[in-house]
Amino acid sequence: MRPPTLKEVHMRADIYIVHKPTDTEGDNSTAMVTRELDMKGECWHPLSLAEIDLFRNRIEQAVIWVCGMEQENHQFEVLQTLAARNRVVNTPEAIATCASKALTTALLVRENIRTPETFFSASRRDAAVFIRLQGKVVYKPVYGFDGNGVRLITSEDQLEDGPYYLQEYVPNDRDFRVFVIGDEAVGAIERRSDHLTHNIHQGGTAKAVPVDPEMASIAIAATEAVNADYAGVDLLLDQDGYTVLEVNGTPNWHGMTAPIPVLIADHLVSAARLTRR
Repeated sequence: MRPPTLKEVHMRADIYIVHKPTDTEGDNSTAMVTRELDMKGECWHPLSLAEIDLFRNRIEQAVIWVCGMEQENHQFEVLQTLAARNRVVNTPEAIATCASKALTTALLVRENIRTPETFFSASRRDAAVFIRLQGKVVYKPVYGFDGNGVRLITSEDQLEDGPYYLQEYVPNDRDFRVFVIGDEAVGAIERRSDHLTHNIHQGGTAKAVPVDPEMASIAIAATEAVNADYAGVDLLLDQDGYTVLEVNGTPNWHGMTAPIPVLIADHLVSAARLTRR
């Protein structure tokens, strides 16, 4: 799509796109979706959360899709303000919820959705008790992503400064990511590795797998729990079935054979049509 003229910048577009900061030339999630919008003849416009002047733009009654964003206060403030006059996908609240593992877990527990037993506190003493009771726990940064900083802990001596988000260790050699759009689980991958995290960014490998009914049910329920339009729901399989590790509000879809870019574009077009009414 050609760059917009200055006049066009001040015109209302039906769909605005916030690109994923981690996009590269060879791995560009944003471009995969915008190509589909171009093929549909839909009007879209790139949007920079870092550069927009909130009180001198004319963006209203539009759909804003956040393919990805920096986890910092300014961008969340901008997105929340834009949401007052526009339809944001996912909503700022859903993105913030998914960014916080503690809040996501709280919502899963409230809705009785299976998730590993979890501890969250700034108390090192209580964290030590949880570790002793569990024997092995998984430490995760509360606002981490791509598996960064995740590690196995077996002793209080391995703890650093709090707060501590700790989960029971569920032995496994794989996990699953289920992609949910609306009320449908549209695709899934199995991710494997020989270490604790199976994220592709941590060296895991992925292959597409069928979405079975139990997988779909828990992934859809988790997406609804965080009130997201769409999500990547990460699952482990244990002796009792699937359990939810986390819900991603700006998910990647590496390895999926389902046409995720087409489906996201369709979702945005449908949302734009509703917004125009």
